[in-house]
Amino acid sequence: MISIQLPDGSKREFAAPVTVGEVAASIGAGLAKAALGGRVDGKLVDLSHRIERDAQLAIITDKGADGLELIRHSTAHLLAYAVKDLFPDAQVTIGPVIENGFYYDFSYKRPFTPEDLAAIEKRMGELAAKNEPVERRVLPRDEAVAYFKGLGEHYKAEIIASIPAGEDVSLYREGSFEDLCRGPHVPSTGKLKHFKLMKVAGAYWRGDHRNEMLQRIYGTAWATKEDLQQYLTMLEEAEKRDHRKLGRELDLFHLDEHSPGTVFWHPKGWTVWQEVEQYMRRVYRDNGYQEVKGPQILDRSLWEATGHWDKYRDNMFTTESEKRDYALKPMNCPGHILIFKQGIKSYRDLPLRYGEFGNCHRNEPTGGLHGIMRVRAFTQDDGHVFCTEDMILPECVAYTALLQKVYADFGFKDIIYKVATRPAQRIGSDESWDKAEHALMESLRRSGCEFEIAPGDGAFYGPKIEYTLKDALGRQWQCGTMQVDFSMAERLGAEYVTESGERKPPVMLHRAIVGSLERFIGILIEQHAGALPVWLSPVQAVVASITDAQADYAREVAKRLQKQGVRAQVDLRNEKITYKIREHSLQKAPFILVVGDKEKANSAVAVRARGNQDLGVMPLEAFVQKIEQAIHAKA
Repeated sequence: MISIQLPDGSKREFAAPVTVGEVAASIGAGLAKAALGGRVDGKLVDLSHRIERDAQLAIITDKGADGLELIRHSTAHLLAYAVKDLFPDAQVTIGPVIENGFYYDFSYKRPFTPEDLAAIEKRMGELAAKNEPVERRVLPRDEAVAYFKGLGEHYKAEIIASIPAGEDVSLYREGSFEDLCRGPHVPSTGKLKHFKLMKVAGAYWRGDHRNEMLQRIYGTAWATKEDLQQYLTMLEEAEKRDHRKLGRELDLFHLDEHSPGTVFWHPKGWTVWQEVEQYMRRVYRDNGYQEVKGPQILDRSLWEATGHWDKYRDNMFTTESEKRDYALKPMNCPGHILIFKQGIKSYRDLPLRYGEFGNCHRNEPTGGLHGIMRVRAFTQDDGHVFCTEDMILPECVAYTALLQKVYADFGFKDIIYKVATRPAQRIGSDESWDKAEHALMESLRRSGCEFEIAPGDGAFYGPKIEYTLKDALGRQWQCGTMQVDFSMAERLGAEYVTESGERKPPVMLHRAIVGSLERFIGILIEQHAGALPVWLSPVQAVVASITDAQADYAREVAKRLQKQGVRAQVDLRNEKITYKIREHSLQKAPFILVVGDKEKANSAVAVRARGNQDLGVMPLEAFVQKIEQAIHAKA
């Protein structure tokens, strides 16, 4: 007898090996119809998978993340099926699942057009409607190579040839199309109903710029029509909020091919930058951090000692002088260790907290650059805490509370917590990794935070907490981090004197709250659709005169506001007041103060707030108090 244990703890007994689909059918016709696959002893499998021994089984439907993965994976194959059906000369390469969808890379003699994309999507719908079964078979590697070469699919043959000799490979067929794949897949194409092709982009074969440029077709797929429509609506809203578009419209910054991957900040954008930086500087000051500044260029030997040269060499900008190799720093940690090493440190000096707005450079590939969200030159609100093992837990607890307050001030209340544990390739002992991982998890428990585990996603020198923000559209942005590192300070010879007089390397906590300031400002722009909170707005109030007769009074109002630290501008142009209001509204000014003869005579202002709100006429001093309160409250 084979015993199958279900998620609710119940068991089903079978006299012979049984497929996942047959187990679903034994539970009920409704489940059998809804089933897409199964998870057997933790492994995602097809409905046709045979269970030959006692096992734990969860039936997968379209209600969870596993179901979505099956749908998206299978829709990528449906895309390739449609392309081959319409363009027989196209060669298929790879087609994985990605966040919110999938893509498939093709080699074809000409670029795919928008009309091609529409035709491919239409054909996908027709093939799905056939409800053809998706069937798996296994071939020896060499036989599979010969099979795909016979089909003229040289890319597939190359992929299979890279698999170790003697291994078997699995293929999946639907209708006339057969593809190499580990699976699993939905049982038939009829399960694929709610999808859309999004765009075509270039992608090098196997990600190597020396290889052929392929065409990558992106798509999205969802369990229901409502989910698909909600996602497409979110994308429309995201396009309106695109920080690159708003950056141009609001005159905040620009990007230039004379310096790819770097940002040219305009006066308004630099004002926003300074508000973020000065706010974070106060956070440093009020929480026991000493601000430091390290050099941009450091000798290769330092990066070799830390392990970064072996791990990140391809992403580092290097230079040479007097037969010595240097690198522009991609991170600030080694420089802070060198500062720590100056002078003798005692246990009484710990925890020692350093903070730096460190300029870093990483040689990101051109295709990976994205506005100010992903750049080659960026500034981090980087901090490192040198402490003892006993201090790790309280430092992490205090840090989480601090980070939550900072994010709330910037308008983010929804935070996802994830602990990334030890990767396969790492430095340090298992004992130190045990201590570090335990401290991070326990700190989140004591902070009252539910968290996920990301196995193997830690840095090579230590595990970390990843703090991810959810924005107004539900998108996730991983910004903050806290990493526990037992190794790097020791590698560079940093020590402190213990209470017993011994010399011991400190534990090093790597932490950042906003991370890259460039990226965080991009997130802020999109979160607020360019209408930044009053305290962050580059122009907080505009004083607009109705006629020239109020010019002097308008200047007085602006000076009064500026004296209180308000970023105020005057608009004295010979334009209609309705034109001025419309223009400054488009520039998303929080307040527009209209002054005419009545306002001038009564030392008052007519206040219009962002969002076309008419707040009426009020004494100037009353408005000064109002805007000061809004700035202080981070409103």
